[in-house]
Amino acid sequence: MKRYKRTGYFVGTALATSLLLAACTDDSDVDEGAEETEGEEEEEADDGEEASGEPQEGGDFMMSLPGEPVTMDPHGSNDNPSAQARTLMYETLVTQNPETLEVETEGLAESFDQPDDDTWVFELHEGVQFHNGEELTADDVVATFERVLEEDRASEAAFLFEMIEDIEAVDDYTVEFTTEYPFAALDAHLAHNAAGIMSEAAIEEEEEGDELNLETEAVGTGPFEFEDWTQGDSLTFTKNEDYWGDNAYLDSVTFEIVGEDLTRVSMLENNETHFAEDIQPTLMDQVDALDNASALTEPSLSMTYMGFNTQEEPFDDPQVRQAIAMAIDNEMLVDGVYEGYGEAANGPINDLVFGYNEDVEDADATNYDPDQAQELLADAGYEEDELEITLWTNNESDVREQTTELVQDQLGEIGVDVSIENVEWGAYLDQTAEGEHEMFILGWGTVTADADYTMYALLHSDSVGAPGNRAFYENDEVDDLIMDARQETDDDAREELYAEILDITVEEAPYIYTVFDELRFGLSDSVENFVFHPNRTFDLSETYITEDAEEGGY
Repeated sequence: MKRYKRTGYFVGTALATSLLLAACTDDSDVDEGAEETEGEEEEEADDGEEASGEPQEGGDFMMSLPGEPVTMDPHGSNDNPSAQARTLMYETLVTQNPETLEVETEGLAESFDQPDDDTWVFELHEGVQFHNGEELTADDVVATFERVLEEDRASEAAFLFEMIEDIEAVDDYTVEFTTEYPFAALDAHLAHNAAGIMSEAAIEEEEEGDELNLETEAVGTGPFEFEDWTQGDSLTFTKNEDYWGDNAYLDSVTFEIVGEDLTRVSMLENNETHFAEDIQPTLMDQVDALDNASALTEPSLSMTYMGFNTQEEPFDDPQVRQAIAMAIDNEMLVDGVYEGYGEAANGPINDLVFGYNEDVEDADATNYDPDQAQELLADAGYEEDELEITLWTNNESDVREQTTELVQDQLGEIGVDVSIENVEWGAYLDQTAEGEHEMFILGWGTVTADADYTMYALLHSDSVGAPGNRAFYENDEVDDLIMDARQETDDDAREELYAEILDITVEEAPYIYTVFDELRFGLSDSVENFVFHPNRTFDLSETYITEDAEEGGY
């Protein structure tokens, strides 16, 4: 049996160490001679350039994904499938290192400076061209952020940038941001895919009602250009031959939308795809056994959670929410549904994220305790078998559907009758944003690796609905603490404020944080330099396919 292998980027934290251990098979039944030979072969195979020579030019990189983007517009829906597509085409001023998660000037900004707490100045690379042939200038940066902050647009990404008070093009290649208050995480927010710089000319062309539609097309500066979107089926991106940096090796990238997990695995086995995303834990061994591909895992910034509509009975009562939370065994979820690929969550952020507080793991408020859960329900006025609730899931993830079934069983043990309703993905997002649910399951990634992204989106009353707070949770004290943390420049003080927020919100339980998931996927052995970022986007700028893959006829 093959050993699971890493793809080249690894976050050196305690969580990442545990993920590496979980991703390895047991070698205890291999004799010493065979083990030594395998180790030598693996070492050679892990070094892409030694195994296959120089990086190979050309090839069509086929990717099999479970979810379809909602929009190509960076200021549209804040969903992950859309982000995966947009990051191939749009570039940000700064980037987030996939190994350290630190902000770096590897983007469109050559450098940046913060002359005072409220001012950020970015110097742009010169000679950068958009896909429409226009040159990048500071005016494009200004137009991009003015667009996302337009009140009438009501962008789901506006919360990331609403502290920006003014944006000025100092000269053609210098842009200055002035914030309403000191905001230490601005650089992390500017690395978010919603900060992808758009062409001012393209923005104006769309506004004038010409043929361009930025929801279904894209005009960025990235290494790949938008080619085609056959909705419900596939998206195609081609190499940007006029890219300002080093050109990509690949000729094109194709996202194939394939909802069935087994189908994605079959496509990988039959050389119909190079990459299969979101492999069910139960299928990882099957992928591992393939002769032409490997089962891989990477650390993730993603968290799965269940939310309540806190504005509606019975979930307007914190005791009821606590009781439901205490009846769900996250460790059983990790072992039974995720098969060890992940960690039980007792809060909204893991230890890859600034603001993480390990003390939350020891909080008693929502730890598994079915007896206490029954007592809380009785105190809230519900006798056994009196409480009936509807739990929504969606067709985007078999793991989530399995999670809801296990939750149904566990809540049944304390006398709560749970009906599961499977809602189509687009309707799911719309209806949970409108508060039409009782209880739902969803995922959230702290993609900036800073707690503000999650705290403000999931817990602040200004984010109720589509921006993230689908629990419709409102707490004035929490709102104030989140804003205090936003305006605090001292990291230690910020961490203390986030600890206070976590103490309050874990106790009040507007959400049940269940599992910090891993990125589980299958990758053809013919692919080198593939980077799957912990924020679940792809960096294909240096990815290439070996000659063997070309001969294999992908």
